[in-house]
Amino acid sequence: MRALIIRHDHVSSAGHVGRRLSERGYQPTVVTVVPERHHHAPDVLFDFPSPKNWDLVVSLGAPWSVYDTSTIGSWIGGELDLLRYVHHLDIPVLGICFGAQALAVALGGSVEPAGRPEIGWVEVATDAPSLIAPGPWFQWHFDRCVLPPGAVELARNDVGPQAFRAGRALGVQFHPEVTADVVRAWLDLGGREQCEKHDVDADSLLRRTAAIEQAAERRAHKLVDAYLDRVAMV
Repeated sequence: MRALIIRHDHVSSAGHVGRRLSERGYQPTVVTVVPERHHHAPDVLFDFPSPKNWDLVVSLGAPWSVYDTSTIGSWIGGELDLLRYVHHLDIPVLGICFGAQALAVALGGSVEPAGRPEIGWVEVATDAPSLIAPGPWFQWHFDRCVLPPGAVELARNDVGPQAFRAGRALGVQFHPEVTADVVRAWLDLGGREQCEKHDVDADSLLRRTAAIEQAAERRAHKLVDAYLDRVAMV
């Protein structure tokens, strides 16, 4: 089985999610939209692969906003087209953070600034605990989804929707894939300054991520299994 993993920046990875997909028999193809040399000027040209060649598409997070086309330029339009067409073909999609927001927009919803940022490990209120556990889940975002027509909200908190389903597609606002190494890379690439701005102790955040990494990995694997078995139904 072939999985397309859309990595928007050079330091992010599919982490726990990618490893579980490999264990479940998926052969991943990872594409990076914005290379390292363009990280601070992400308005690049990028041709997304054909949507017809995949059994699963995973769209990861990004440090930018879906609606900020003045910064990210035209490539977001190509990704929205890809997600929309993949969904039309009934190919399963898993959207994570920015990927979930892109999925929402592609299917007719929208994205807007959140009432407050979320950086760190948080619990969520869930209607489907066997699919979306209460957490804690890692969050790092400044926007929120407005769900597309027909989507079912599965989890939420006071900031906004935390998970939704639309057919064989699942969007999660949090980061089930995250590892301590990825958090360290995010901190080194401007995240430490964001933490300071929003009164988050970056070193404590990294220490907690490392301390609970095994539990977070188990939680992520359960989410992937439940997604494949109950939503993607593969």
